[in-house]
Amino acid sequence: MAIAPCIVSDELWGLVEPLLPVKERRFRYPGRKRLPDREALQGILFVLQTGISWTHLPAELGFGSGVTCWRRLDEWQKAGVWERLHEVLLARLRAAGEIEWSRAVCDASHVQAKKGAPRRARARLIEPETAPSTTSWSMRPGSRSPGRSPAATATTAPS
Repeated sequence: MAIAPCIVSDELWGLVEPLLPVKERRFRYPGRKRLPDREALQGILFVLQTGISWTHLPAELGFGSGVTCWRRLDEWQKAGVWERLHEVLLARLRAAGEIEWSRAVCDASHVQAKKGAPRRARARLIEPETAPSTTSWSMRPGSRSPGRSPAATATTAPS
């Protein structure tokens, strides 16, 4: 089953187009003509909808190369296009009364998540001195080798 290419409607394009940065061509050495923004947007939406790799975007669809669409996505992200589009769409939904706040979710992509809860204070010792560790072995004072406990020498000494 083939997936139909993403066609950006005139209504959606009317919302997106004013938000896009205008790129002027150089007068001298203008280079290759830039892919129209609408085709690049359609390519971006196709890749995001289908989940294919940017390099696997079919040229037959007329969206330009996948790398071109990826560069345009990155350029628009840096220019803040997606954030402004989100605000415009939310304003339209709010004006139409279409936002269902009971189903709203707040996550770290919209609200800063604090890195962990405040640290708890260390527990105070009840006893004035701590008990010797039962899991570690000690070394004799002034010695670099571990000392033998009386129990170890009694069991290993010949009788």
